[in-house]
Amino acid sequence: MRQCRINKTDIGGDAPVRVMGVINCSPESFYNDSFIPTNEIHKKAVEMVEAGADIIDVGARSTAPHAQAISQTTEAERIDAALKELKGTGFTISVDTMSPWVLDVCLKHEIHAANDITGFASAAYAKRVADAGLPAILMATDYQPGDAVGLAATHAALATVVKRCADAGVDNYILDPAVGLWVPLRSFEDDWELCRNFESFQKYDRPVLAAVSRKSFIGDLVNREPADRLAGSLAVTMTLLMKGASIVRTHDVRETVDTIRVFERLVRQG
Repeated sequence: MRQCRINKTDIGGDAPVRVMGVINCSPESFYNDSFIPTNEIHKKAVEMVEAGADIIDVGARSTAPHAQAISQTTEAERIDAALKELKGTGFTISVDTMSPWVLDVCLKHEIHAANDITGFASAAYAKRVADAGLPAILMATDYQPGDAVGLAATHAALATVVKRCADAGVDNYILDPAVGLWVPLRSFEDDWELCRNFESFQKYDRPVLAAVSRKSFIGDLVNREPADRLAGSLAVTMTLLMKGASIVRTHDVRETVDTIRVFERLVRQG
């Protein structure tokens, strides 16, 4: 597997499984407890890094289904304020935005990767990433985030994303199979199908991201609200680690790091 390098962190191949801690600057989030006010961002980031986070993923717009829409100006203002709070920390930072204009604002700060849930559907976004020499985390998307329905369509979307990377001259990236209810046509069973077949995403020879933290398909199964989905999230995470995930995006860094330690001991050192 080709490794991706974000700042000084190698991801994939023989590297340890990495952890992305979510800094959520959006009060519209599906998981209310994950929202971090601006004046608490520095403290939360320090807590995550001390708990074992390799990367801090900063986002300022909810992408959950039916979330309240906000303007790009509001998103930019929020993420700009968050990145100012992280200035000088030396932390490895990715920015979760699908707007080329918001990415321009982020590029005024020291950032190390772009997390694009549109999978470079925007050529302008891809060009900015390429020109900046940034690594990218790219979700399986044709035209709008997560619009691939089912395993076959997800593979087709990932193949499209890989081609977009080649066209843009970006060779340092991670793939995200897009688990989640991104569009109305998707169902909880679609998410379970992606998870059951997660090992199939190794065919692209790139690190694969597990991003299942507290998502709705878990809540539907265990009949719990986002605040009570930690156990289910960790159970799915362990399974995806066994199926080849190289990096985990999570709201719960300490617990996820513990899960990875157990996985490494049982599987990689077994």
